[in-house]
Amino acid sequence: MSAHDAISRPVVSHDDWLAARKELLRREKELTRLRDDLSAKRRDLPWVKVDKEYVFDTPVGRKTLAELFDGRSQLIVHHFMFGPGWGAGCIGCSFTADHIEGTRVHLEHHDVSLVRVSRAPLDEIEAYRRRMGWQVTWVSSHGSDFNYDYQVSFTPEAITQGRVTYNYATANVSIEDLSGLSMFYRNTDGEIFHTYSTYGRGDELVDSTYMLLDMTPKGRNETGPHRNLTDWVKRHDEYESAK
Repeated sequence: MSAHDAISRPVVSHDDWLAARKELLRREKELTRLRDDLSAKRRDLPWVKVDKEYVFDTPVGRKTLAELFDGRSQLIVHHFMFGPGWGAGCIGCSFTADHIEGTRVHLEHHDVSLVRVSRAPLDEIEAYRRRMGWQVTWVSSHGSDFNYDYQVSFTPEAITQGRVTYNYATANVSIEDLSGLSMFYRNTDGEIFHTYSTYGRGDELVDSTYMLLDMTPKGRNETGPHRNLTDWVKRHDEYESAK
């Protein structure tokens, strides 16, 4: 079935539709309450103190992890798949970046800083950032342990030997970089703590295109060979309408 194939569902009276809709609403409310409970449990996780000194290349010079907080107490790191020499960032991460971009101004006025981190050298990152027109701070962890310590980059040896840990489990990985989101907190004494990380499909909640598609008749409609966003998503300047 192609993305443009017609679909159909039973056609009923308005009263029958309303009864079905109210039953679905009951389930939706259950999910909302469950999500609220899960969010509270996420905030209640214990923390890990960050003792290692991480330094990043930024457009305004070298900065430590502490400096990336930019005076705020909370930091969101988008682990963006972009390795040295790739030429362009991952399509899926670019899709997520498009969604995150508009949140920056709101987060910064709510005590949260947002940065992207990739292993590619800064000049390659800057070229791609300018191409995409993004404004969120994007820094390079090239030459540091940051990506490896937060399990989004892997050495060729680990990949060959099957010793890669991703999404809290041993994974069969064939590339050196994957994606994720990590959260950090900095207290008034300047101590930094890692509070949460999510990988794989864990960052879908920030992809509002998916949330909207989930309400449409065809849903995500990922009908190609991969059954995921790579069947249809392009970088936003690669769609025919953008050319």
